[in-house]
Amino acid sequence: MILASFAEIVSIGAVLPFLAVLSAPERIFQLPLLQPFIRAAGITSAGQLLLPFTIIFGLAAFISGAIRLLLLWISTRLSYATGADLSISIYRRTLYQPYAVHVARNSSEIINGIAGKTGNVINTLVSLLNIISSLIILLAILIPLISVDPLIALAAFSGFGLIYALIIKVSQRQVLRNSQRIAQESTKVIKSLQEGLGGIRDVLIDGTQATYCQIYSNADLPFRHAQGNNLFISMSPRYVLEALGMLLISGLAYMLAMQPDGFARAIPVLGALALGAQRLLPVLQLAYSSLSNIQGGQASLQDAIELLDQPLPDYADQPPSQPIPFRHKIELKNLSFRYTPQTPIVLDSLDLVIHKGSRTGFIGVTGSGKSTLLDIIMGLLQPTSGTLELDGQAINSGNNRAWQAHIAHVPQAIFLSDSTIEENIAFGIPKNQIDHARVEQAARQAQIADIIESWPKKYKTFVGERGIRLSGGQRQRIGIARALYKQADVIIFDEATSALDNETEKAVMDAIEGLGKDLTILIIAHRLTTLKNCTEIVDLADGGIMRIGTYTEIVGLSEIQTSLEHWIETN
Repeated sequence: MILASFAEIVSIGAVLPFLAVLSAPERIFQLPLLQPFIRAAGITSAGQLLLPFTIIFGLAAFISGAIRLLLLWISTRLSYATGADLSISIYRRTLYQPYAVHVARNSSEIINGIAGKTGNVINTLVSLLNIISSLIILLAILIPLISVDPLIALAAFSGFGLIYALIIKVSQRQVLRNSQRIAQESTKVIKSLQEGLGGIRDVLIDGTQATYCQIYSNADLPFRHAQGNNLFISMSPRYVLEALGMLLISGLAYMLAMQPDGFARAIPVLGALALGAQRLLPVLQLAYSSLSNIQGGQASLQDAIELLDQPLPDYADQPPSQPIPFRHKIELKNLSFRYTPQTPIVLDSLDLVIHKGSRTGFIGVTGSGKSTLLDIIMGLLQPTSGTLELDGQAINSGNNRAWQAHIAHVPQAIFLSDSTIEENIAFGIPKNQIDHARVEQAARQAQIADIIESWPKKYKTFVGERGIRLSGGQRQRIGIARALYKQADVIIFDEATSALDNETEKAVMDAIEGLGKDLTILIIAHRLTTLKNCTEIVDLADGGIMRIGTYTEIVGLSEIQTSLEHWIETN
């Protein structure tokens, strides 16, 4: 910035002698200050001054432009590199947030913050650097202009500055309103895209494309309108002030030309002022538009800063935790949970012991708290009261990661990335660190190896976005293979076999049963047959445990209850 300011002084200062040589070479040739230069260059007449002064002026202009270009390149690189750092930091902090935080907010808010609003942070940084460089260069431009004509230079600068200040004052409120609208509507745009594309099967079947197009339009039009308004406000003053600048120079030319010997004196002064105005106005406009951009992105910047303020847990910068010893049992003691103080209690004073190596099934009506209970056991949710203990040791924020190192989870809806079968089974493992033999073993245990190996590319087959190229049962078995690849000793199935046919489900469950007695398995299922191999079944109702028994006991009780209900209805 400082180099660019010196270059501006040189380039504007060089125009005076250059134009003087053009209009009155004899006067320049006789200047005592230039005699050493004239003798050293071997110049013998006034006409010979034109070439060296032309070269000097051209070099000054070229160097000034090159330094300004370098300044633009450095400022832009710095701003976008900083923007990348901030975007990565927001994403990292978001991934480390507790599960309860992710449940409570919409993913479109995060996606927009990372991908969209970080762009406003970059623009703010660029604008801030532009304002600083503009102020430095403005001072540099004023120095040679004041030396030419102090009164006119100061009057022009003050006049232009006051006009910009007035525009800022008048437009500030509108720019801030547009800023808030941009921040709000940009999130709605992402949300409408996610909902329309995420439910594309239902949209195509129901023919609701027009509805989703209208939802998108209702968000996108105000967003673009606010962006356009802010762009107009930031760019428009330039054209007014360019016209005023030309009027100022033409009026000054007339005044100087009316004086004795006015034309010869007017040319260098007018040239210097014209060049100064040509440099001054863009710099003033850059400073103004940068300030306008900062105001216009204020709301989005605030949202990005809030995401950057997300706290990181203590383990974020530590190496992966070693598994906490697990030899005997998982125990829930007087455990209660609710999502917020305003919502109803989900689990109430629950006590349960799960022994290592056991197969425990969970049943209950929808809303009985089965998935919430398993989320607590997995350390995703913290109990509102009571404790989760492992061999008598309470699980808390300090050792939660060490407990989670034991766990693999197979949900009902398996998330698959748009990558190969192999990468999805070894999910989250860098590509060059995947154990191919372990992938194949996990696929065989999940009863999907025969299908994969019948495909031309085998484990290198791409599954498509969210596994769209696979059937529901295939996706489910890849999810099971993923859990088995992790080689965890606690595997949790949250209705993970619901998409499998009875025969495949039996084969998968038999394979899991044969993995070893040290493997602890927790299963949520609606079909009681899924839980046939369980050592105990827990029936949840109304936030508590209604009964615990073996498969035979639970099936027998269910049959008696069904018969009793039928008898009551018929009698």
